[in-house]
Amino acid sequence: MKAVAVVPSQREVRLLDHPQPSLAADTQVRVRSLDVGICGTDREICTFVYGAPPKGNDYLVLGHESLGQIIEVGSAVKNLKPGDLVVPSVRRPCPDANCRPCRAGLQDFCATGRFVERGINQVHGYMTEQYVEEAQYLNFVPAALRDLAVLSEPLTIAEKGMSQACQVQQRLPWACTEPGKPRGHGLRAVVVGAGPIGILGAMKLVVEGFDTWVYSRSPKPNPKAALVESFGAKYISAKEVTPAQLAAQVGNIDLVYEAVGHPDAAFAMLEVLGLNGVFIFTGIPAPEGQITVPGSQLMRNIVLKNQAIVGTVNADRAAFEGAIRDLGEFQKRWPAAINAVITSRHKPDDFRELLTGKATGIKNVISFA
Repeated sequence: MKAVAVVPSQREVRLLDHPQPSLAADTQVRVRSLDVGICGTDREICTFVYGAPPKGNDYLVLGHESLGQIIEVGSAVKNLKPGDLVVPSVRRPCPDANCRPCRAGLQDFCATGRFVERGINQVHGYMTEQYVEEAQYLNFVPAALRDLAVLSEPLTIAEKGMSQACQVQQRLPWACTEPGKPRGHGLRAVVVGAGPIGILGAMKLVVEGFDTWVYSRSPKPNPKAALVESFGAKYISAKEVTPAQLAAQVGNIDLVYEAVGHPDAAFAMLEVLGLNGVFIFTGIPAPEGQITVPGSQLMRNIVLKNQAIVGTVNADRAAFEGAIRDLGEFQKRWPAAINAVITSRHKPDDFRELLTGKATGIKNVISFA
């Protein structure tokens, strides 16, 4: 089969022949790849800063944002059948019997660091024509979401982040309890960055009822600003408005959803997080490099304003189920906007430009169908 892979020992990205998989257990499912999203993680792996092939292989098949269609199911699989659309999760539990998160199906909180991730760390990914997966790691997708479900995995970041924020804020009467109103009604949120993670996060926050602002670099008019404002969020350019000016315009910022990956932009927004606010980090910057931050003032704010800071990485089944459900809600409310998040679909032969060329658009997808 065709597969897009990195060969770290030779520092190459290739379209290569990959063995066709077969079921090795009655709990497994064989899936035909339909769409695989390209993200910053894939592009970073192609610079060889990380990404580990499976043991005994010299290459790693890329791809962790996937939509597929089931071809074959094992005899023990009862909840899925051939023809079903599915989205797989990414992280797999570590083998430590004492790792309570992994044993509870919360491998995104793995306590040992010995987890593996498909398309990233020690297990081949989904950027190939077919793959085999354990049924427990597949999430059913309604047929109506065929064209959008590849966005499920990046949306899980917002789903998990929002879940954590709500759990943290159980410490106070934060969520709206007014009948008929969503839990974010009356609260204000700022999303930092207008890439796919930021735009999907902003959509999630609007659905949750937050007065939502997207703070990104490019001045208006631009396509991302138009997209953001089409679903009810407000767009502000960081080139025109400072974080302090933004905070004065927004009012008390109850939640910041960082989706830009740049420490300077992130910590500048942390400075203006409001009373009792939650700051959600999603970006993973390169380990090298340093920035200067006003440490004393940040520490004072965190203590005196009762602030909380959380990070969100990968996701569990609940986050995938929430993402699929919310994609359906986005499709119902803003069909043009959610379809516009996918900039273009490409054949596998276009892999090199997508993975190593200049990043363009919002979300690019490789289609095997």
